[in-house]
Amino acid sequence: MTARIDAVLRSAVDSGAMPNVVGVAADRTGVLYEGAAGPRAVGGSEPIDAESIFRIASMTKMVCTVAALQQRDLGNLDFEAPVDSYCPDFAAVEVLDGCDETGKPKTRAPASRATVRQLVTHTAGLAYGFWNPELTRWEAATATGDVFSTPMVADPGTRFEYGISTDWLGRVVESASGRSLDRYLADHIFRPLGMRSTAFLLDDEQRAACVPVHVRDEAGNWIPTDLDWDRQPAWWAGGHGLYSTPRDYLLFQRMLLAGGTLADATVLAPSSVRGAFTNQIGDLWFPPEIRTIDPAVSCDFTAGPGMKWGWGLLLDTRGRPGGRNPGSGGWVGVFNTYFWIDPEAGIAGALYSQSRPLATPEALKTYTDFERAVYSDSQ
Repeated sequence: MTARIDAVLRSAVDSGAMPNVVGVAADRTGVLYEGAAGPRAVGGSEPIDAESIFRIASMTKMVCTVAALQQRDLGNLDFEAPVDSYCPDFAAVEVLDGCDETGKPKTRAPASRATVRQLVTHTAGLAYGFWNPELTRWEAATATGDVFSTPMVADPGTRFEYGISTDWLGRVVESASGRSLDRYLADHIFRPLGMRSTAFLLDDEQRAACVPVHVRDEAGNWIPTDLDWDRQPAWWAGGHGLYSTPRDYLLFQRMLLAGGTLADATVLAPSSVRGAFTNQIGDLWFPPEIRTIDPAVSCDFTAGPGMKWGWGLLLDTRGRPGGRNPGSGGWVGVFNTYFWIDPEAGIAGALYSQSRPLATPEALKTYTDFERAVYSDSQ
């Protein structure tokens, strides 16, 4: 069963498409596949595997979203409430509104108060600079490093704009639960699911198992870098800050695939899981193509038409030939980690590497080939 999938991973590394790669997949009965190709760090001899630790970046967002859904299920969090009712400093966030005569960006008050629901669905108007030219200009003009001072680029509820909403959602979870986000996730998600290697901070042993982020040198060869998260963060980044292993995160995927429960651990109500796989943005759409502003961070991101957003998941309304069915959900991390969950087929899978930029054609082809091989071998 594994030979076809093994060949996909091995080809990706042998061809130079990816510096290293791990693939995992499961169905509702358990793990279907674990495999890997390449070294933990290019130039080294230690192989990568499903216990290697990765910066999962924006795959953190679904974990933080589950935390918010838990608090909603408990009655502690109202998704229809204004964000500033949980985080008063959010009331100071304004909307970019062009530039003045000197070229300095201007801001204005938003037309409405953004709600928690809009944070969860990325319709609060908050963006990322590497995918939004207006915000890139603002960042260049202000040189601020404070995420929570970043303005909106659209009025709440007017369009889908992927960005820092889930970082604010992490602070909302802290307010609703009365716990710091790192402790909340550890106690209510990681420990119940047995995710022993997932955290915002690594100890010395875990750091030794962490896969470095790779980039290409001038000759086009992969080289490891020391790029990493802050070892003493000022806040817990619900939008991007977690480290995890493919084996750990597959437990989280299996919980969602099973409707919120895995083994003896009930993490989420079945209705909330169904909501994650249900269109939550109404008549808005996830952009078919997002043009990159910073090619060193991300290539153009082309999802194609027919994409919606649920609770924390990009939803494919059409399905993919030889792969996932309509209604599947998934997302990515900026260092080329990718996952999907297919409730109709009862299959979840993920592909992991550590490299920049995100979404190179070679990485996306490997992801597609891996997915098709998983479905072919599971039939």
